[in-house]
Amino acid sequence: MKTRNILYSALLLLLSGLTFTSCDDYLDVMPDNRTVIDNEEKVKKLLTSAYAENTHVLFTEYMSDNVDEFPNTNTSRFLDQIYHWEDITETNNESPERYWESSYASATAANMALEGIDKVGGATNTTLRECKAEALLCRAYAHFMLVNIFSKAYNSKTSDKDLGIYYQYETASKIGEVHDRGTVAEVYEKIDKDIQEALPLIGDTHYDVPKFHFNQKAAYAFAAKFYLYYEQWDKAIEYANKCLGSAPRTMLRDWSYYTTLASNREAYTLHYVASELNCNLLLLTGYSVAGVAFGNWSSYKKYTHGPYTDSHETSKASNIWGDAEFYDGGTKPYTSTSATYNIFWRLPYLFQYTDAVRGIGYYKTIYPAFTTDECLLNRAEAYIHKKNYDAAAADLTMWMQNIINTGMTLTPQSINDFYKPIAYSYDADGLSSTIKKHLHPTFEIGEEGSIDETMYQCLLGFRRIEQLETGQRWFDVKRFGIEILRRQMGANGMPAKATDKLSVDDERRAIQLPQRVIDSGMTPNPRK
Repeated sequence: MKTRNILYSALLLLLSGLTFTSCDDYLDVMPDNRTVIDNEEKVKKLLTSAYAENTHVLFTEYMSDNVDEFPNTNTSRFLDQIYHWEDITETNNESPERYWESSYASATAANMALEGIDKVGGATNTTLRECKAEALLCRAYAHFMLVNIFSKAYNSKTSDKDLGIYYQYETASKIGEVHDRGTVAEVYEKIDKDIQEALPLIGDTHYDVPKFHFNQKAAYAFAAKFYLYYEQWDKAIEYANKCLGSAPRTMLRDWSYYTTLASNREAYTLHYVASELNCNLLLLTGYSVAGVAFGNWSSYKKYTHGPYTDSHETSKASNIWGDAEFYDGGTKPYTSTSATYNIFWRLPYLFQYTDAVRGIGYYKTIYPAFTTDECLLNRAEAYIHKKNYDAAAADLTMWMQNIINTGMTLTPQSINDFYKPIAYSYDADGLSSTIKKHLHPTFEIGEEGSIDETMYQCLLGFRRIEQLETGQRWFDVKRFGIEILRRQMGANGMPAKATDKLSVDDERRAIQLPQRVIDSGMTPNPRK
């Protein structure tokens, strides 16, 4: 469980805008000539680098059950490996390796900001207190994402033994330095400490563009999600309440507004990530082709969300709201020469030119790391854990009435009456599926068909739709022990063949560490 700490001098490259190179280069480049952080403005500027420049959105989405395999040749070795849950050998701006590097670089930037605050005499005024809170939250968030991607999901039974990830407190690495990878439980304890230190200090006065930083409501949404994952249900509810306030309905995304927009991808996606919307709490930018992969192009469509999954498992499946429709129309069909795909217009396709004349540059996107809509559903989950089914049903009703044009009110009994008779995915051939899958979490839930279990089924189905094509479904697959199959779709769009299965105890649920990191001495995740 040891590794050389070779990752973090990459911050120099991040701050200078250069591309990451090899791990040997990390060892060669030491931050002796880095900028001295010795005043408020430098601290504030540095904190803009405390957010990862790369995203997990594409690879976690492609690992989830939101995608199937289609007769389309637009793929790559990287996408093939991600879809089949293989250990990744390919490196690009979408890869787990790049996300690992970028996340640790962001944590190091946060540490440099904290060091700079100490050098100017500590957090002695409002701006520096808020900057300290932001730095602590950025460090906590970077490690929260890393541990949930590269380790097993937290659970109170085995996380004190499950391999974690190194928690970066330093501002630079030393050649030959060795660190303990630790356990998942230890990582969560450190995240908890950073969050608790940050929350009393958080404020919104020092930001020029608050939605691209950890503002107060984003901090509370993060805390609510963290404590939900940490199985501390009361704290999850407490911080969700602080985020949503006394009138949560006014904080949710105004889906009815989409009826006034021109029905095109650009208008929908740019509005989805608009910083002026109450629902968008923390917006992040990243180098990513997600806007293309989840847009009206045939590129990256060998593995995607198609009509069968849409009509049997997600937005167009028969659901508890009956014939009522999505305010924004739901998924949009896109037909290529080989197949039809159903796509939500959510993440924008952006392009940053490095040479406009030659048309060279980088694909980028903007995505919401935290929204009030997700926070509402996280609170609903916490209520279910607490057996407060009426409160959970009220939150589920609020989410449903906000995105679906319906006046229906859900109750624990109506949820049970609807979900209990539905067959579970999959059939004997591993092909046919429904909106229900067997749940195998390590925390206790009621027996199948109970009020408790059907409430979770409803919650997971709603959250799957809410977060479709944002890469978040993968974390529910991990936390709830959901088994999923890989299916090849035939020319008629129907499931033709099951090719693989991710079982409850499958080691591939924890993405393998980057090969370069393993080569440096870090213990890899086990594989059967």
